[in-house]
Amino acid sequence: MAEPFVTRSKPETAVLIGIIDNQQDEQQVYEYLEELAFLTYTAGAVPDKMFVQRLDYPDPRTFVGSGKLQEIRDYVRINDVDLVIFDDELSPSQMRNIEWELNCRILDRTNLILDIFAGRAKTAHAKTQVELAQYEYLLPRLTRMWTHLERQRGGIGLRGPGETEIETDRRIIRKKIAKLKEDLVRIDRQKSIQRKNRGKLVRVALVGYTNVGKSTLMNVLSKSDIFAEDKLFATLDTTVRKVVIGNLPFLLSDTVGFIRKLPHTLVESFKSTLDEVRESDILLHVVDISHPNFEEQIEIVRQTLYEIDAVNKPVFMVFNKIDAFTYVRKEADDLTPVSRENYSLDDLRHTWMAKCDGSCTFVSAKNKENIEEIKDMLYSKVKEIHVRRYPYDDLLY
Repeated sequence: MAEPFVTRSKPETAVLIGIIDNQQDEQQVYEYLEELAFLTYTAGAVPDKMFVQRLDYPDPRTFVGSGKLQEIRDYVRINDVDLVIFDDELSPSQMRNIEWELNCRILDRTNLILDIFAGRAKTAHAKTQVELAQYEYLLPRLTRMWTHLERQRGGIGLRGPGETEIETDRRIIRKKIAKLKEDLVRIDRQKSIQRKNRGKLVRVALVGYTNVGKSTLMNVLSKSDIFAEDKLFATLDTTVRKVVIGNLPFLLSDTVGFIRKLPHTLVESFKSTLDEVRESDILLHVVDISHPNFEEQIEIVRQTLYEIDAVNKPVFMVFNKIDAFTYVRKEADDLTPVSRENYSLDDLRHTWMAKCDGSCTFVSAKNKENIEEIKDMLYSKVKEIHVRRYPYDDLLY
């Protein structure tokens, strides 16, 4: 008897596009495209090839020049590529023109991140925030697509003379945006009540670039089992756990990771999620020290904290993933210079990072290495705040 026919869907393939201009040099562009490739992989597609062009500024019509666009079109047609993804946000007209020229689906960085967020959102809060950002992104781009969000129900006087389907869709989207904003206000009110009901325990928030190991560190410190994965934006919803170090209880929260060029619509819609950061007493800024651009990631996080008004708090730098270093001990007659790849923990403690503002520590959350140091650091600062808040607490005496 013949086996039943089984359809096996293969992952979509994508080519990635970036430009070298006055804002970013060649090295930066390729580093950014590597991150875009990771985003593409996280979304479920397979990066196939990168195209880079040197321009003074993006072409207002097609982002890249006509010659480069022809090169991309030939490659897409010959290799049957499904997606072309640009590392910057495209204007509605650019997206329409490029789609017409390449005859395949076009995504920009913002659209890709929104798609990842939509797939990662689990709670009603996160789903509402992502849906709001998606509709706000979609609204000015309706001229390039038929959305057919829903059919207008009949009714005298509900449609003006000569109204087009796009105008109907725009009105539908505006109504949905207004409804989603109302829903977020209601959910935020509930979240605010929940935070007040937690009492006056000291609150510590984990912040950092996406995929630096915040959730893994959260699991180690709180002895919980929060989802952690080697993909971008594994965590969207803020998770709060009660942690006790010694005899001292406090609340520890894990928040959504930041990223370069985080879409403005997402920053706005997720500001309520980041209330946990704004209202915290202490910030643990987790950094992936094994990443070649971790210094830039630190600045992006600091800038985002400034944008959400979460500055002027005690900040502890936690340099994570020291397990990525090989710890090769140099012999006395070895004249080769020490490189990043063979730093020891003692070497790391003598770098500029150990002299940054506030306290810092170097850990491996994955291997639970040097975790006691971060616990001691936390205990000292949490106790200081706790004593001010509860001067007669017998637990501490």
